[in-house]
Amino acid sequence: MEAHADIQAGICGFRTHVTASAQRARLVSFTLDTDCETVAALAAALTGHGDFDAFDEIDPRTDGSLMPIVRTHLKGCCAGCAVPVGVFKAMQVAAGLALPKDIEIGLSLDRTVTTGGTPPDSEQTPGKVTE
Repeated sequence: MEAHADIQAGICGFRTHVTASAQRARLVSFTLDTDCETVAALAAALTGHGDFDAFDEIDPRTDGSLMPIVRTHLKGCCAGCAVPVGVFKAMQVAAGLALPKDIEIGLSLDRTVTTGGTPPDSEQTPGKVTE
């Protein structure tokens, strides 16, 4: 099964198209088409790694292989890049571990909702620290 993610990473303006292909159910490979040099280096490392076992990647007892490769390539300001989230979600969908559903992150200096959802109520959000 194949899954696709189209990612507009933010203020940098770079776009990335991710194709995650699961040829043998849980073993997933990636193809990334991007105009970002940093993400292109990440894409080469993902291709060089070969297949990722999606079950190992979602196992909470391990760090998997995918995110350590991401952390090696996306440092500094790129550490907050949205591409790894899209890669991970595409892997889950390709392996049949998640349904395809868009994810959204809206950023603003005030509480303006830009994703169509409702901002969480700080009084009711578990684990939210308020000053």
